[in-house]
Amino acid sequence: MRRFNAAVLVAAALGAALTGTPAHAAPDQAPAPAHAAPDGAPGAAQCTATACHFDVPPGTYDVQVLLGGDTASRTALTGETRRALLPETAVPAGERVARAFTVNVRTPEGEPTGPDGSPGLDLAVGGAAPALAGVRVAPARHARRLFLIGDSTVCDQPGDPYSGWGQQLPQFLRKGLSVANYADSGESTVTYLQNPRLWATVHPLIRPGDLVLIQLAHNDKTTDEATYRANLETLVAGVRERGGSPVLVTPIVRRWFSPDGTLNNNTALLVNGLGVDHPAVVRSIAAAEGVPLVDLTARTKALVESLGVEGSKALYLYNEKRDNTHTSVHGATVYAGLVRDELVARHLVPAGLVRAGTEGGRGSGV
Repeated sequence: MRRFNAAVLVAAALGAALTGTPAHAAPDQAPAPAHAAPDGAPGAAQCTATACHFDVPPGTYDVQVLLGGDTASRTALTGETRRALLPETAVPAGERVARAFTVNVRTPEGEPTGPDGSPGLDLAVGGAAPALAGVRVAPARHARRLFLIGDSTVCDQPGDPYSGWGQQLPQFLRKGLSVANYADSGESTVTYLQNPRLWATVHPLIRPGDLVLIQLAHNDKTTDEATYRANLETLVAGVRERGGSPVLVTPIVRRWFSPDGTLNNNTALLVNGLGVDHPAVVRSIAAAEGVPLVDLTARTKALVESLGVEGSKALYLYNEKRDNTHTSVHGATVYAGLVRDELVARHLVPAGLVRAGTEGGRGSGV
């Protein structure tokens, strides 16, 4: 596959030509005309029918796509390490729909302690009946960044059937807000602060205006309460030192039921072997430090219990791995939607920067 110069704005045309077909988009997001690649073939150098590659350096980029074709289509986009960037979007036959999002490109492209991955920006075209008519990539000039600090329940998981909620969150966000997911499998508050590829790498990247969501608890099984509290306070202080806005997130529940149909008070609700109630500590720090709180423990507990023993299996990897801690793609997507709702409800993210669409639905808005 040929590649393009990073300094050039690129449009890729696949299948039907872009000319002569109106795009259904908000006025401020209408797609610009296609720019031909240097050899005169629009986008042939960057895309195949199922994937696109752009030779851009690490950074934040706005991506604008045109979806649709001669027949009815349903198109979804993922990128980098299996990040969901655009939910499956239905387009009627003969129509074109414009969508835009902002993506973080970095090395390593997935988990911070994982392999580097391929340089540049990679997009994968999926969905039940994909039809990508065009794509443009340009450096994001005024995008806000949402950093994620967490563990395997949050991170960009490298392979099926695993997925962290942070991996699914980008599809709920519009152009102007990117997700920089620095969650890493197996990390506790202790190891996240100690590993130079984690906090020492994230801390200097934070800029004024950035949101930093912190969800660490699952691996603090042997961390005493004083240490756990001090570690979270260190992360909060470090974010504020850089001018960022910390947001504390209580951990997602584990799917462990008691005989009465409610979640087990210890294992499921993250109380470790030393009796440390992790969600309670997080809530107390948020109150004491004036930090916004996303109580994902409470939200996921209510959801899992409402679905019951059988209905909740699909959220986790019980059917595939007998795993009641890690989420499936479906579960991670549902939980990412809960995070989206909390961010909007607490006025941490403007409603105009989020999408309402979910799995299988027609992606809403640009």
